[in-house]
Amino acid sequence: MKRSHVPETNSEKLDFKRVAPVFLVVLVDLLGLTIIIPLMPLYAASFGADAFLIGLLAAAYPMMQVVGAPLLGRLSDRYGRKPVLLVSQVGTFLGFILLGFADLLWLLFLARILDGLSGGNISTAQAVISDITTEETRTQGFGLVGAAFGIGFIIGPVIAFISLALSGNNYHVPAFVAAGFSAVSILLTLFLLEETLDRSQEPSRFGNSSFSIEKMLKVFALPQVGILLVLMFLQQLAFGGFEQLLALFTLSRLGLNASGNAIVFVFVGIIVVVVQVYFIGRWSRRWGDRNLVYLGLVALALGLSLVAITPREPVPWYEPEALRQELAASGDFRTHESTTLAVDIPATSGENWLGVGWILIALLPTSVGGGILRPSINSLISKRVVPSDVGGVLGLSTAFNSAANAVAPVLGGAIFQFLGSTAPFLIYGLTMAVLLFVALRGLQDPDRRYRVNFMEKKQD
Repeated sequence: MKRSHVPETNSEKLDFKRVAPVFLVVLVDLLGLTIIIPLMPLYAASFGADAFLIGLLAAAYPMMQVVGAPLLGRLSDRYGRKPVLLVSQVGTFLGFILLGFADLLWLLFLARILDGLSGGNISTAQAVISDITTEETRTQGFGLVGAAFGIGFIIGPVIAFISLALSGNNYHVPAFVAAGFSAVSILLTLFLLEETLDRSQEPSRFGNSSFSIEKMLKVFALPQVGILLVLMFLQQLAFGGFEQLLALFTLSRLGLNASGNAIVFVFVGIIVVVVQVYFIGRWSRRWGDRNLVYLGLVALALGLSLVAITPREPVPWYEPEALRQELAASGDFRTHESTTLAVDIPATSGENWLGVGWILIALLPTSVGGGILRPSINSLISKRVVPSDVGGVLGLSTAFNSAANAVAPVLGGAIFQFLGSTAPFLIYGLTMAVLLFVALRGLQDPDRRYRVNFMEKKQD
């Protein structure tokens, strides 16, 4: 069996010079996304959407990724990483432009659908990382892609905050700013990123770029890959639901507007960056990816449970009428009018820091758990397939991740709507606790013999 074309010398150290271009491309690309995430629920609420409808809007993008990501992943295995990444980035750019011009709720849905169908950015970037790392450094490489998320969640919400402040809380302006960053990422990919696919690798066992249930079942038959994909889906069901509903939760529980939520996302981003840039490589080499998965599940279970019981104490600067006017889209810069607010907000002005202090503490373990799990699971997956299948299998992993992101906000939005704001986060936390016991029983000590044995059996 052929191995990756990555040199074996100094395999214990990540080659930052090779990783830096893809990290920069992903970071700039994600800045557009992280500008939008903190305000999307409030953007939809300003059109009169309730919690369930906001959940459907949040689900539109990942639902379309379920269709697009595996296909784009297989295409990247066949035609190369760079052209597929460019196609997906163009789709993202057009989605942001449409979002900026939207003056009806259905246009918000159309913009997210367009972006989701072409949303193979991350899975393709992960395939690039897999191409240029060794098995010993791959978790750290994936961690740097995750760190791009974290840095994006620091810088993106700050940009959103500034653009909202300068535009009089015009929710359209951040969408155009996001489109600008997306355009920059296209240029960076075009001129900076080199093709990394080694066409001399052994052919894929799963055929051409088309996707089928049969091929997905073959992937599930690989040792431990099936359970890792299930873990990916279920952990993202919880963390994705948390991400998509956090702004709605803090709006309802603490009276935070878009600017306030931008600051909360900055806090989350700082934690994720510290974990994925500084800690995850050290932890992976010291304890292994399997133990990082266990740690992530424990942290996420604890953090989400604490978020769920955040006291209903509005922030000190909160004024109900001022927030209602902002969400009713009555400012001079708006392109639409809405007088209906379907989401409950605190009835009285804020008086203390208890609520915001509590949630900031709860976000510590939540962010650590979310920062650890995805790169650790993807690293384990990549070590169980041959290099020629990495793009396709990571595309399938992204599809599972996206499927969870599609289900989580719809399910969470419905629970939020009918059972209250506490219920979805508490259910997510309990799900992670159960998943920990499943992982303890289902994951074996990761080493190379599983893939080697599997390949020997296939050759026989």
